[in-house]
Amino acid sequence: MAQDADHSDEYDLTGNPRRGLIMATLSFFAGLTTIAFYGVAGPTFQEALGISGALLGLLLSSPHISKVLLRVPFGAWVDDIGARKPILILMGMTLVGFVGLVATLFLFYPDNFGSHLYVPLLVFGILAGAGSATFSVGIAQTSYWFPEDKQGFAMGVFGGAGNIGPGIINSVIPFLIGVAGLALAYSSWLVFMLAATALYFVYGANPYYFQLLDKGLDSDRAQSVAEDMGQEVFPGGGTWDSLKESSTNRWTWVLVFLYTVSYGGGFTALTTWYPTYWNLFHGMSLAMAGLFAGVFVVYGSLVRIPGGSLSDRFGGENVAAVSFAVMVIGAGIATVSQAVIPAFVGMMVLGTGMGVANAAVFELVPKYVPDAVGGASGWIGGIGGAGTLLVLPILGVFVDIYGEIGYAWGFIVIVTLSSICVGVSILLKFFGPEPAEEIDESAMH
Repeated sequence: MAQDADHSDEYDLTGNPRRGLIMATLSFFAGLTTIAFYGVAGPTFQEALGISGALLGLLLSSPHISKVLLRVPFGAWVDDIGARKPILILMGMTLVGFVGLVATLFLFYPDNFGSHLYVPLLVFGILAGAGSATFSVGIAQTSYWFPEDKQGFAMGVFGGAGNIGPGIINSVIPFLIGVAGLALAYSSWLVFMLAATALYFVYGANPYYFQLLDKGLDSDRAQSVAEDMGQEVFPGGGTWDSLKESSTNRWTWVLVFLYTVSYGGGFTALTTWYPTYWNLFHGMSLAMAGLFAGVFVVYGSLVRIPGGSLSDRFGGENVAAVSFAVMVIGAGIATVSQAVIPAFVGMMVLGTGMGVANAAVFELVPKYVPDAVGGASGWIGGIGGAGTLLVLPILGVFVDIYGEIGYAWGFIVIVTLSSICVGVSILLKFFGPEPAEEIDESAMH
């Protein structure tokens, strides 16, 4: 401990693993709320703009475009410079999107709000969604702060607590819309984003290795000093090395597919869709619809924490197979349900399967792609989020084609995709990496 203190004073190092986890989780918590950027008021925007279900689905999915495009390069960029600068850039882009929407609402809503604003709103949604790319950045940041024997705990806290953000927003913003109106509700959300960004700017710090590089130490000396400070995990190469190495590993793409279904085309798609589903299909008020959607998000997020422990104990492949089967059951219930209670049951079963599946996939990353965890996290988190861009418009098309019952029948898409993932997970059990290949610890140092 004395040596730790000497290094801190000698090199003017700041931060510690606990603070690093709190700040990474805060940025992810705030940034991920943007996946619900339009979803919290989907019916209101559809009515005001006069757009079809398919166009509504595209508008709702607009924040996910930047999530898909930015998670990969920003996640890998951490291996070069740490997470502080990438997170601040992503949150800055998000603030631009929020300011654009809030200004538009004050200037045009409701009297002059119409389809002529659709394209600018798409752009604001894309910009706002940049904050959700803090996921892949925070995963790498957290990994470098914590020793190997505490990785599971740190990732569980980061993923579980961070994912709650959209659920809280889905519950709070519709209520504020009813009380204060659309413009003031989004203004309050903007204030929260500003506060979160400011807190990270003041208290966010890179792991010791990156701080030492910034102070002019060469890589070997920086690693030696950081190891004395307790850091155990280090980048194996730069941004493009990590991306390239992980992209040439076939297992990366298997995990990308599984995460696309459980998270992008599952959890985040329904996070955005459920407020509209409960409002227009079940006739709930926007506030109550948001509350139901919020329950789904918070529960599906928190269940990731025990899901990670289950994966550690029983194996990620086994847990993934079971959790995707649970998704099939939940989506099947939702497909045939027209009453509130069975639909709610289906939603909670879906939340269980999706949350556990998300944890299981990331439990497999260091096992399947041990030489480039940061790059693999970027590919999985980035491309894995792309399912939203496909599933949301498809759900809207079901409504356009079949009318109101299309809100229920659209869940057949998730039934189909989840069934495929059950088969893939079972195959991984038999054809995945051999035990000797599972973890090359030297590659993580």
